[in-house]
Amino acid sequence: MQFDDVVIIKQAKKHDEATVITINCPDKTGLGCDLCRTILFFGLNIVRGDVSTDGKWCYIVFWVTGNPATVWSLLKNRLLEVCPSVSSANMLMFYQPESRPPKPADVFLLKFCCHDRQGLLHDVIHLLCELELVIQRVKVSTTPDGMVMDLFFVTDTRELLHTSKRKQDTYDHLKAVFMDAMISCDIEMVGPDYTACSKGPPSFIPPTITEQTFDLETIDETRHGSTHSSNGLSVTMDNSLSPAHTLVQIVCHDHKGLLYDVMRTLKDYNIQISYGRFTTKERKSCEFDLFIMQADGKKIVDPSKQSSLISRLKMEVSRPLRVVLVNRGPDTELLVANPVELCGRGRPLVFYDITLALKLLNMGIFSAEISRHLIGGREWEVYRVLLDEGGKLRVPKGKCEEAVMKKLMGW
Repeated sequence: MQFDDVVIIKQAKKHDEATVITINCPDKTGLGCDLCRTILFFGLNIVRGDVSTDGKWCYIVFWVTGNPATVWSLLKNRLLEVCPSVSSANMLMFYQPESRPPKPADVFLLKFCCHDRQGLLHDVIHLLCELELVIQRVKVSTTPDGMVMDLFFVTDTRELLHTSKRKQDTYDHLKAVFMDAMISCDIEMVGPDYTACSKGPPSFIPPTITEQTFDLETIDETRHGSTHSSNGLSVTMDNSLSPAHTLVQIVCHDHKGLLYDVMRTLKDYNIQISYGRFTTKERKSCEFDLFIMQADGKKIVDPSKQSSLISRLKMEVSRPLRVVLVNRGPDTELLVANPVELCGRGRPLVFYDITLALKLLNMGIFSAEISRHLIGGREWEVYRVLLDEGGKLRVPKGKCEEAVMKKLMGW
């Protein structure tokens, strides 16, 4: 097989058509999750998907829409980087797990000082996304005299930020966009303990907020055998239709990153998909048919394992993110949280969507930070945004929470 045939992108000819992405490569556990994450990072929506594998080689087709500014050649390169090398297909063992964890990406501290204005933070984040700089941590603060100091801990998808050319290119882009408003910009590499550079440990979250925000039992459930249904959500397991696989069927409402949420859940459970199909109907309802097996190649027959996986899938497709506004003294703080993959990666574009929603609401941001917390036995990425509303929330609390959630979910 030619290297160019591993990922083929057939662009849509009409605005109401989907672009078709075909991946034909060696298989590995979690490949679907990694591919969906890359597509989500590019701001695209997967409206249909087909997956098939013999355990050694896989064939995947995604139909995607959205983001007319997508640089397809760049997306192809990023998808190729996710796919295992063709040489790995010569190995005898099926469903090759990653033999060793990937080398951690170098982390850089980008210090950006600028005169404040409405929507500034989102504009900076938008530019960093265009430059393929992935934000790992952030500290944003505003001084009384209207100055903003942004500390972004980023990784470079292109792995070139250590070069003077890439640093200069980043600086030039920031300067071109913010012109005279920019006071200074500096980029330096930091060590693996870079979180210590961000002004101490993550901020404390009050236990009451933790219980309210991260409660795993968020939807009333009716349990009938191996089916849990509520509010149009159904997750079903069936072992009678295939001699070698457990069939998982999901019916749920659509949201941005839905296929990623299902795939990352299965990856965290070390579940392999032998065949799967995902379809959306009028952008409202989605259906999944997934023939899966455990890492040992067996069906899921243990009722406790079935119940655990069903409950997790139900939670992840119904509430992949948490959004809540809380009082912080006389001020108001926005809390947004999402679970982190077991491999340590957070959800793409969350901070981008948060700041865009607040910009569209014409709400100011006084300070912001991203931190990670271990809650309920899981690691969560928590975004804390202190709103600059002069001590009085101009937008009703419910409307603000709804606007942020809609932007995050793509509704």
